[in-house]
Amino acid sequence: MDTTISTYRFPDRKYTFCPGCSHSLVLDHLNAALVKLQLDPRQVVLVTDIGCVGMSDQFFDVNAFHGLHGRAVTYASGIKLANPDLKVIALIGDGGVGIGGHHLLNAARRNIGVTVLVFNNLNFGMTGGQHSVATPYGARTATTRGGNLERPLDICATVAVNGAAYVFRGTAFDKELPERMVEAIQTPGFALLDIWELCTAYYVPGNDFSRAALMQTIQRLKFPLGVLQKMESPELARAYRDQISNLQSPISNAQPIATKFDSALTKTTRVILAGAAGGKVRSTASALAIGGMMSGLWATQRDDYPVSVMSGYSVSEVILSRDEILYMGIEKPDILAVLTPEGLSQVPRQLRAMDEAQTVYVVPELAAHVQTRARKIVFNFGRAAPSKKSLALTATAAIVRHANLYPLAAFREAISAGQRAEIAAENVKAVEASEGIL
Repeated sequence: MDTTISTYRFPDRKYTFCPGCSHSLVLDHLNAALVKLQLDPRQVVLVTDIGCVGMSDQFFDVNAFHGLHGRAVTYASGIKLANPDLKVIALIGDGGVGIGGHHLLNAARRNIGVTVLVFNNLNFGMTGGQHSVATPYGARTATTRGGNLERPLDICATVAVNGAAYVFRGTAFDKELPERMVEAIQTPGFALLDIWELCTAYYVPGNDFSRAALMQTIQRLKFPLGVLQKMESPELARAYRDQISNLQSPISNAQPIATKFDSALTKTTRVILAGAAGGKVRSTASALAIGGMMSGLWATQRDDYPVSVMSGYSVSEVILSRDEILYMGIEKPDILAVLTPEGLSQVPRQLRAMDEAQTVYVVPELAAHVQTRARKIVFNFGRAAPSKKSLALTATAAIVRHANLYPLAAFREAISAGQRAEIAAENVKAVEASEGIL
């Protein structure tokens, strides 16, 4: 940079914290550290989440990212992985440490090159002064009226034992805090500063607390002060880039889908397959979409299924169009295939929305249960009803034929692409079984 930066703060934005809140001191120290470093503001990212500290990013003329409570370290890690050249600083409270503790552990373990400043005021200050993982034993808060019975988390020891490259504990009143911040920001790996503060809204009046009492509490807990750990180990973002740079080519090359067939489709067609988990509904929908692309159409796919994965419903939506599709979701399908009771249970709204211009294809045993104004066509499987695994494929192949979505050869090729020989043969057999069922 050609000019010296005298401040990284917006000069016209005053802090909005409570009178006497230590957050202001810590942010002043951070500004002093950034001035010492003379970093390009475009290369600095402040990441915050919920809590009083979450208001901090608005006071600095750098990049900022604000998200959910406890997730700041995760956001910071993602930003650093995306661009290792950035200086990423996460500002969190002791509440965020508790809510996102596993994120903190894994960031330290991975040695991801972010700096975490913990604004540790020993309670949840924004939401009414409830106790946090950092509240000292015996402290009175909104949720520990008789005194906290839990031992506070040693934040520094926690990240140190998990491999943090730089660990420091101090207070908002430490004159050398800007220098410690400079060291942390310059550390290639994961760095954390546990900065103890005063919450003048709740913790101070609730515990007759003061700056002297803060130091006495740290001593009583036998929490050491100062730089507690400095160690060198590979930083994750750089190590990942180095690993990738050694590859001679991408791990897997993108395979374009060539147009081999022609579709007679003239309007956007919305298709829903409503079946059961374990019935190849999603893979069938993928084949339907890929077959459309092979036939010169645009296609989208959206799937819905429960966490049980192999039991319950499985519903897939496919949109086929001559024009680019810029949205997802189907409120009123043109084609709805009701294949199982589980699938039927998920589409009553769509059935009510359909009218005479749309078509419902339904298996025989559910035909009487489908109430709709749409045209209803019942599959005629004859004596050889498809198995659970082949039902979606056979029914969809029949729909491709009956609705003339595109050539059946495109669907046949789509269900075989990338499959092992025995699976491809099984799929083709299911498609061939579709002849004559509509």
